[in-house]
Amino acid sequence: PRSDCVMAEQLCLSDSICNATYRILENCALAKTHLLPLDHDSRVRCLNAEFDLGNSSLLHCKCHRRMKRQEHCLRVFWTVHSSVTDGYFNLETSPYENPANEEHWKTDYNKLAALVSGKNCSQLAGDATNPCLKATHVCNLSKKCVRLRTEYASICTRGAGSEDVCDRRRCHRGLRNFFEKVPEDFTKRILFCPCQDEFCGERRRKTIVPDCSFQSNTKPNCLWLLDSCLEDHICKSQLADFQQNCQPADTSPDGCSLHNHAACLQAYMGMIGTPMTPNYVSNSSVEVSLWCTCESSGNQKEKCDQILSMFESNKCL
Repeated sequence: PRSDCVMAEQLCLSDSICNATYRILENCALAKTHLLPLDHDSRVRCLNAEFDLGNSSLLHCKCHRRMKRQEHCLRVFWTVHSSVTDGYFNLETSPYENPANEEHWKTDYNKLAALVSGKNCSQLAGDATNPCLKATHVCNLSKKCVRLRTEYASICTRGAGSEDVCDRRRCHRGLRNFFEKVPEDFTKRILFCPCQDEFCGERRRKTIVPDCSFQSNTKPNCLWLLDSCLEDHICKSQLADFQQNCQPADTSPDGCSLHNHAACLQAYMGMIGTPMTPNYVSNSSVEVSLWCTCESSGNQKEKCDQILSMFESNKCL
């Protein structure tokens, strides 16, 4: 099995040759993070350093979504793979291990509720017409789910008055906390509950408290959102995971090139709480989008449209 990048870094630093090579790559990644242009010789030195790692465990290490030192692990991954972030759409390698398994995503509501509560599920019987309400009640059966859901809802609804401004950073942190720490059996049902009417759809759309986490007074340019994302190790990693697992394919029956729709939904869930947080656009459809526009993109209009279409026109998603 692949080692995680924290362990791989420790092994590398204990070897003098690998250590020296890794320090070169750290400087390359730092220059890229601060958008400093590299001259030809520096570029060659960076590429050679990556090549010199050869079969080092660093070059093949991955991270786990819920690991304790996730940010540190991702920083190591992108230090070693800094050359793959050239341009806008070269994030082809996800730093994460183990995409979601389709079967794992098909647990029955009532079976789940019984497992969590140890009681019968009569309290869920009245929610048959509103799966989103039912998903919330299932969440309430778990102390961790209800605590972290209440936590982000509280943070994201502060400043809801007409003159107040919510703390979007804290709201996003609360959302990430919820989606990373609560078991997916709960979170995916709250986010992807199937609706037949607009009341249910509105509840689903408001799952992430969009007034704070998603919308703002004016729509920023999508290229600005992308730049903000690429400066953040978590967001860049989730975007790479999304691009890998939600790659559309016209010839595939499920619209996904990797034939794993569950992994795509898991990757979509990972985007929530990042600068590129997506959401449902209305209470009457399952269409999703980013809160951004491609107006005034000049000669980068095509790139900007690509960013939007990853969410708006993605058959796999």
